[in-house]
Amino acid sequence: MSELMSMLSQALGGGTVSQIARQIGADETHTSSAITAALPILLGSLDRNSDQPGGAEALFGALSRDHDGSLLDNLGGLLGGTLSGSKTTAGTAILGHILGGKQRSVETGLSRSSGMDMATIAKLLPILAPIVMGVLGKLSRQKQLDAQGVSGYLTGERERAQQEQPDAMAVLGKLLDSDNDGDVVDDVVKLGSGLLGSFFSQR
Repeated sequence: MSELMSMLSQALGGGTVSQIARQIGADETHTSSAITAALPILLGSLDRNSDQPGGAEALFGALSRDHDGSLLDNLGGLLGGTLSGSKTTAGTAILGHILGGKQRSVETGLSRSSGMDMATIAKLLPILAPIVMGVLGKLSRQKQLDAQGVSGYLTGERERAQQEQPDAMAVLGKLLDSDNDGDVVDDVVKLGSGLLGSFFSQR
């Protein structure tokens, strides 16, 4: 498991998935399935965005300004009932930047693959987005990365995943490169969520 995946695993350990499930009104099995499929999509989208002109600077600015990783220090308490409207609004804004016009397609695919309805998926993704950004922000500070460093780090993660799980990466690339109805997300799950491997079994 990569360093980034290890930190995400830690953030989602200790009953956090159960708390997320309660927060969104879903069972833990469906929530785990949706998270396992959603995380590589969010990370892959961040990597793609950072490669666009000005993308690395925009991502670094967001990490420096709003995502220092402190969210991770009290994630359990936050999910325990203090998830405010401002936090969910922030998560929705992050998704708009990360997924852009593909958000509906991703939500459709995640709904089909996990068995969750679309309304529940729409509650889940704004919770996951700040966690992903928090982990990336924490890593960037620990490693003292600048904008290009963050972009390079994400590229390194992608290249590692490409070597370890080329089939899963090909599926993810198809999702991020083309307009579709979300069917390709099912393939990510069928491939065993290759970008994460046995993510939840290692928590």
